[in-house]
Amino acid sequence: MVEGNVPGTVGRVTTAPAGAQAPAVEELLDALCAIDADGWYPAIDVERPWSSANPHITGEFARPGAIRNYLRRELSALIRAGANVTVRASRRALPFDDPGFFAALGEDHVDLRGKKLFLFGPERMALSLDRLWHYCGTPAESFQRHILFTNYAMYVESFRERFPGAEGPERPGVQMPAWHHRTPEGDGVSLVDIGVGPSNAKTITDHLAVLRPDTMIMVGHCGGLRNHQRLGDYVLATAYQRADYVLDEVLSTDIPVIPNHRLNTILLDSLEAAGAGYRLGVVHTTGNRNWEFNQRRTLAAMKGARCIAVDMESATIAANGFRYRIPNATLLCVSDKPLHAAPKLSDGAKSFYETSKRRHLDIALSALERVRSDFPDGLPNQDVRASDEPLLGTETEQRETPPGAARAGASPV
Repeated sequence: MVEGNVPGTVGRVTTAPAGAQAPAVEELLDALCAIDADGWYPAIDVERPWSSANPHITGEFARPGAIRNYLRRELSALIRAGANVTVRASRRALPFDDPGFFAALGEDHVDLRGKKLFLFGPERMALSLDRLWHYCGTPAESFQRHILFTNYAMYVESFRERFPGAEGPERPGVQMPAWHHRTPEGDGVSLVDIGVGPSNAKTITDHLAVLRPDTMIMVGHCGGLRNHQRLGDYVLATAYQRADYVLDEVLSTDIPVIPNHRLNTILLDSLEAAGAGYRLGVVHTTGNRNWEFNQRRTLAAMKGARCIAVDMESATIAANGFRYRIPNATLLCVSDKPLHAAPKLSDGAKSFYETSKRRHLDIALSALERVRSDFPDGLPNQDVRASDEPLLGTETEQRETPPGAARAGASPV
C-alpha cells in the first residue's frame, strides 16, 4: 500500500466459472480489510451491465470486518446476477476529532441522481461501531445476524444458561450489556439488555443498524390491558401506538409502523407449538413510566387504538427497524394488569419472573432457528423498503439477472 497517495485498484471480480466465486469473494473481503487496516476508507464499485438507470454504483465503508458475513452474502448474490465488483481505497479515514467527521454524520442528505450502495457513510459507520463497544462492552464484530432485546437482566441469566459459552462484556458496568452465541457463519443470536425506557432502545438500534442484522426482536415484559389476559400470557404485536416521543422528529407518528409479517407468522407458530396463551394486537409504547399518575390522555389513546398491552420500548425498536430497513417483531410477556387491580408489586414479581423467563426466551429462540433454516439469505423486507433503497440489502429475487443477461460465478482479474 502506498503511503500519501490513494492506492490503485486492489481487487476485482468479474464473470467466470461458478466454482471460483467463493474464494474470489474472500479475496475481495480480505482486500477491504487490508485497506481499512492501512488507514483508508475502502470503496466497493459495482457495475451492473443490465441496468440503464444505475449501471455503476459505489460506496465507502469503515471497518468492513464488522460486517464481513453480510458483505460476503450481498456481494456473492450480485456476482451471481452478473455484476462486476471492484475493491479500492477511496480516501484517508478521518479521526473522530476531525471537524469534517462530525459534518459527515448527517443522515438526511439525499442525492436523487444516483442509487446508493450502502445505507450509511463510512463516518457514520465508524462512530456506531465504536459506540457499540462503549455501550455493550463487546466488539461490534461479535454481534450476530439475529438480535434479541430485553428490558430485564434475568433474560441474560436465562440466555447464559442456554448458551454457557456465550461471549459477554469485556468490562463491568456497561450501560447495555450484550451477550453473543456466536456461530462460524455469524448467524447466531445476540442478546442486549437495554434496560427500561425508549431512550436506550433508540440509541442501541441507531448503532446496530450499521451491522444490517437479519432480525430484531423485543422480548420483554408489558402491562396487559384486557380482561381475559392472565399474568404469563404473551402479546405478539401487530401494530404500535407510539407515545415514546424519541423518534418523532425523524419519523412522524402518522407513518404506519408494523412488524415483519413473516417473522410474526413464525413467532406465532412458535407460540402455538409451545401451547402458550397469547393475544395479537396493538402495543402502546409510552415514554412515561408513571403514566398512571396522569391517566386521562393515555387511557383515551389506548382505548381509541384498541391496545392490548403497554410497554416502554417496543414501538421505538419497531420504528427504528422501519427507518433502517431491518425486519423486526415484538413478543412480550404480561407481567401486570394496571387497569385490573393487578399492578406490578415486588412480592409477587420475583416468582413470576423465574417461571416466565426461560419459556419466553425458548419461544423466541425457536422462531429464530426457523428463520435461520428457512431464510439463510435474510427475511424479505419489502414492507420497510423505500423507493430509493440502497443496492445492498435488496432481496435476492430482486437481484436476479434479467432475461438474456449472462449468469456466471466469479474469479479475480
